[in-house]
Amino acid sequence: MTPSPRRSRRAVLAVDTNLLVRYFVVDDPAQSERVRALFTNNRIWIAKTVLLETDWVLRRSFGFPPARVASTFRALMETDSVQLEKANEVDEALNLCAAGVSFADAMHVASADGATAFMSFDEPLIRRAAGRASVSVKSAAARA
Repeated sequence: MTPSPRRSRRAVLAVDTNLLVRYFVVDDPAQSERVRALFTNNRIWIAKTVLLETDWVLRRSFGFPPARVASTFRALMETDSVQLEKANEVDEALNLCAAGVSFADAMHVASADGATAFMSFDEPLIRRAAGRASVSVKSAAARA
């Protein structure tokens, strides 16, 4: 699909975690309004590292349960003006989250593109990711 002339002229802005948090949590109405205007009037690019930090901030500072963070990120992925770095990896990570994997662990696994296996001592991660990830998640505790 060819972008409309208006859309193609809009600036592409990469955003920091604090803007993304203001987009989701209206703890500072003036800043939240400014962020909403940026999202409306520009194309927004979000790095995977910003999503990782946003997950941490939303859970630790605002009490978001992991499922709410995941659904919030899903909605973000569906926002027309937003482009996520490696959106396919973020999508895979969110699918792993649905199986009970933390977002950080899920992003690590989903980002292991080209690896033969993702190795971990985290047994719950290994169990929850089994058969759900694009890479095999294996125990590093097993003898080689």
